[in-house]
Amino acid sequence: MTSAHASMRPARPTAHRIVDLAAAFALRTAGPHGTDGVLTGLTHASSDVEPGDLFVALQGFRVHGAAYAPGAVEAGAVAILTDDAGAERCAGLGVPVLVADDPRGLLGDVAAWVHGHPARELVSVGVTGTNGKTTTTYFVDAAMRAAHRTTALLGTVELRVGDQAIESPRTTVEAPALHALLRLAREREAGAVTMEVSSHALALGRVHGMTFDVVGFTNLQRDHLDFHGDMEGYFADKARLFAPGQAARGVVVVDDEWGRRLVATAAIPVESVATHVDTPEAETADWAVVEATIGLDGVGSTFTLRGPDGARHAAASPLPGLVNVSNAALAIVLAHRAGVPLDAAVAAVGAASAIPGRMERVVERGPGRPLALVDYAHTPDALVLALEAVRPITPGRLILVFGSDGDRDQGKRPLMGQIGARLADVLVVTDENPRSEDPASIRAQILAGALEARPDGTDLHEATSRADAIRAALALADDKDTIIITGKGHEPTQEIAGVFHRYNDRDVLLAAVRADATGTPTATPTATSTGTSTSGAGE
Repeated sequence: MTSAHASMRPARPTAHRIVDLAAAFALRTAGPHGTDGVLTGLTHASSDVEPGDLFVALQGFRVHGAAYAPGAVEAGAVAILTDDAGAERCAGLGVPVLVADDPRGLLGDVAAWVHGHPARELVSVGVTGTNGKTTTTYFVDAAMRAAHRTTALLGTVELRVGDQAIESPRTTVEAPALHALLRLAREREAGAVTMEVSSHALALGRVHGMTFDVVGFTNLQRDHLDFHGDMEGYFADKARLFAPGQAARGVVVVDDEWGRRLVATAAIPVESVATHVDTPEAETADWAVVEATIGLDGVGSTFTLRGPDGARHAAASPLPGLVNVSNAALAIVLAHRAGVPLDAAVAAVGAASAIPGRMERVVERGPGRPLALVDYAHTPDALVLALEAVRPITPGRLILVFGSDGDRDQGKRPLMGQIGARLADVLVVTDENPRSEDPASIRAQILAGALEARPDGTDLHEATSRADAIRAALALADDKDTIIITGKGHEPTQEIAGVFHRYNDRDVLLAAVRADATGTPTATPTATSTGTSTSGAGE
């Protein structure tokens, strides 16, 4: 994986006359510079400006992007797109200033226009939902690679085009970066793109300018209520993906009430997938899992998928737990509806590689050594599913290392504590990404919930360092136990008081195991940078 700062722009951008852009979107002009000149790219981040770019100056939550316009022009921006307030601040910069009433709303369509509408040249699959987006997209990409020599995968973990990948800054990148990536994919002869689509992205228009061939919905569970307000608002934003112009057809898991509601209300054709055996939905859904068995080795699961024609297909998920049966079943149907032969989709999903931070088996069980996994579960429902998935493969105690994010939904913290105390044997409560909050206060809220479920406080531990928490779990465990470290998954950083520390659960776990084997002490990671997180955890 190359540096997160590496360019993922097309190597052969197309030049467009600024006057044609203004005409295409009925943009007004401000200032004396008219619409002369040409542009070859665009961005709304002044730090990403390259010579020839259109700089889009948007009103931010705290600062108007026009404040950064002088720096953008100095870096090579040849024109500015903004609103009336921004235009006043951009006067005198010596470049054309184009004005729209709602430049944010136009951003996706403008980006698609500048890059020649690359999504139209790709088979595109988008996946939304609270949990399972990453796993499902990796499964879909595995199936798409069975039909296309080169593919692109865009999501929480990475932005990958062919064999090149960089760390992803968020679950769904902003529209200028998205359409640049899609054009780069076409330059490299990719035939398909699979991407995660977050509720934030849908609310903020990051996927405007493309119509997905097929979109999928995994589930809706409590998360991001600090942004959406309540579950109704959260659902409404997720449902934006299933709208004419945004997608041609959909596939929806109907194991929860939100999926069933989406099937009933979507304005595009949708198919339903039921993945819970022996439920009413399994009888009536278009596709249904009718049998499922967690593998004896604990690595994966096998299941039987019934299609709309009644035919039954033997399938598998390479990851443990019934939740990953759901992800695999959805992925198979999505890939099939995107043009992959059904048998090929089934085989490719069953053989998919391990996914970073998703039920990732980092340390295998051995003499004197517990099984240790890392998983991204960071919502109450996801934590339940993760713990239920590993309990059957745990002959001894289940040891949970976890925390909860700062500056996010506080109501889920005691719920997470209750779940941990109910479903795990030993809890080590620590920090996730405290952000601007006091870490001790977050831990206290989690422990308060844990004490409600386990009033005597037995086997409840607290660690002020996440690395120390992992080392403590290893010290507590024997070879019959299983350690599961949840909440951060693949994330390469930890945010504490506005500072982003290079940190990864998998790396710390492996270092701690090596230290135990050699008697060498391990160091706690130190802060390396400030600025924008590369964790993707916010969506």
